[in-house]
Amino acid sequence: MVLCHPRGEKDVTFYETALETGQKIFAVAPMIDWTDRHCRFLHRQLSSDALLYTEMVVADAIIHGPRERLLSFSAQEHPVALQLGGSDAGKLCEAIRIASDYGYDEIGLNVGCPSDRVQSGTFGACLMREPAHVADLVSAMKKVSPVPVTVKCRIGIDDQEPRDVLPDFLARMIGAGADAIWIHARKAWLQGLSPKENREIPPLDYDLVHRMKRENPNVFVGINGGISTLEQVESHLSVMDGVMLGRAAYQNTGLLAGVDAMLDGSSSGGARTRETDWTGLRDTMIAYADEVIASGGRLHHVTRHMVGLFQGYAGARRFRQILSSEATKPGAGTEIITAAFAAVDLSGNAECEPERIAG
Repeated sequence: MVLCHPRGEKDVTFYETALETGQKIFAVAPMIDWTDRHCRFLHRQLSSDALLYTEMVVADAIIHGPRERLLSFSAQEHPVALQLGGSDAGKLCEAIRIASDYGYDEIGLNVGCPSDRVQSGTFGACLMREPAHVADLVSAMKKVSPVPVTVKCRIGIDDQEPRDVLPDFLARMIGAGADAIWIHARKAWLQGLSPKENREIPPLDYDLVHRMKRENPNVFVGINGGISTLEQVESHLSVMDGVMLGRAAYQNTGLLAGVDAMLDGSSSGGARTRETDWTGLRDTMIAYADEVIASGGRLHHVTRHMVGLFQGYAGARRFRQILSSEATKPGAGTEIITAAFAAVDLSGNAECEPERIAG
């Protein structure tokens, strides 16, 4: 993915380049407790082109907390976006100034998380009630950010009628200068549903999100929510500028191996995965895990993100068992990764229906 290129004195963002060239963007969604730096390192080994997001990081935590632990990442993760949570313009801008030293490729504002913890901080999905305030936040963030500022939102919340509120919300974000808008195609119910239920129970309205793109042809609009296969990704990309996968990219991690071929058009005959060097992946993850352990981490910090790698392959169940039971033991070393890979028949069919992984 080309992040920017010069045009006179102005840098053109990769979102502008995508609009100009028709190049589509595939992203892995920010997921609290999941898309940490170890997860992103693994995902980058499978796809060079996917845009990767951090977990949501609250602006206050960056200002007052352990910045290195919250913000540091491997150079191999690029392109990588920092998703921020917050509702105070001053704090968000201070967090961006601090994060700028770490070299993120994008700053995203969370306007979609429905958890009680986030609501208590008056940010996340509850900000959909205050579109004018969100527009002010985006405008302020744009003034201090050296990289694109984007918004990830829902189609509405609670008793809002999405077909009424979403067009106005998008218009305000566009007016404030948002470089891209990623839309989760479900409402969020802030009372009565858990975050997990909010990812499953409110009905999806892809048609509305597609309409938002058709009505805003000069703005990057991406879609998220309920998308689980690369075939579905391609279908949405016939309308949308980008597609973002969350749980599917985590539960069936191996599908990321087909992203680059899909984006560059080299997949054919229904094949979704280039010839994957699984031995090379194994060796890379062993070396990476050794570094993590040497710096005080545990093997499980890395391997917990690898459990969804081999959905559809013979031996996948044993692979998961080894990583889930052995890698969590005190003192576990990277020989566990070798044993887990050895359990998988890599000549198997990676296009089988994936099993669901808890979590």
